[in-house]
Amino acid sequence: MRNILVLLLILTFSVILAESSFAQCAMCKAVAESSSGNIGAKNLNTGILFLMSIPYLLATVIAIAIWRHNRQTKNTSSAKEP
Repeated sequence: MRNILVLLLILTFSVILAESSFAQCAMCKAVAESSSGNIGAKNLNTGILFLMSIPYLLATVIAIAIWRHNRQTKNTSSAKEP
């Protein structure tokens, strides 16, 4: 249970701190600086953060699934032993 709380705390801080980051790739930065249309630097940054979040969400879901599977396997094996 403590591991889940630590994981949720890390994910929460990651989301909070990601909003204040200003990192961009070279191509995105060039587009943001040269754009005079509807796409501003802030919107471009938000799009980058959104695209970056998907792999982290997938990794989190897979890690939780593996953790649950291991926990269930451990519980069933310990129940079978006399």
